Amino acid sequence: MLRGWRRAEKGRASLRKPRLKKVYVRDKSTLRKVEGETVRITVKPHQYITFSWSHTWFSRRVKGLELGEPVIKEDKVHLPFRHRLPRFTPLDFLAVDSNLYTLDAYDGEKFVTFFMRELYSLKFGMELKRGRIKSFASKHGRKGGKLMGKYSHRERDRVLDYVHKFVNKLLELYPVKTFAVEKLDKQSMFQDADDKLSKEISRTVWRSIHRVLKYKAPLYGSLVKEVNPHLTSKSCPRCGRVSRKVGLSGVRGVVSPWTGN
Repeated sequence: MLRGWRRAEKGRASLRKPRLKKVYVRDKSTLRKVEGETVRITVKPHQYITFSWSHTWFSRRVKGLELGEPVIKEDKVHLPFRHRLPRFTPLDFLAVDSNLYTLDAYDGEKFVTFFMRELYSLKFGMELKRGRIKSFASKHGRKGGKLMGKYSHRERDRVLDYVHKFVNKLLELYPVKTFAVEKLDKQSMFQDADDKLSKEISRTVWRSIHRVLKYKAPLYGSLVKEVNPHLTSKSCPRCGRVSRKVGLSGVRGVVSPWTGN
């Protein structure tokens, strides 16, 4: 806020004075002491306030996690928890190749294919519905805009719900692993793709899956490593030989995100 006000004084921004809409305090690690499931925060010398999460709904979820910096507001307290990354790199790995409708993985012994068509069918259906709503919104002003925003949020929530469920199942099946995923760039893919392929690429959620996997993996003692995607679909995971064919053949299993069948 102070840096923004200095910019305003130099004529680089609006001259409105900065103001706090909501008052809060972030507690430093040196001013708190954690005892079991209770944290004691020093307000003044020899004056303390305590908060306990022993009988809360999330107490089991945060068991074994480390307390971060509590944020104290006027009517509530936010207690962030974090998981310490393992000090070692898991030796077992799972290499994941991201394709349009599948995620093809290799665990060092066999190939496993995760089918994602249900997710892309969801995005395709929501895309058609969004097109009809967009046409309606262009004729109804504010009402159409609200409806458009509503369905955009609904699509995002449904996609994220699917991604979280898929990642949870993946980590349960493969705990304590080093996940190797491709660092993909959609913008560069659009340059070399025709209209049909561009639409298919736009419906993919590779980055969302990788992002959710990256922050959930430490909860299972795993790590995520992003690698250069060049020739990953044509290189043999066993010997490294580059094949002329698009994709690799091998013994493949089929795993459903929820049932594991």
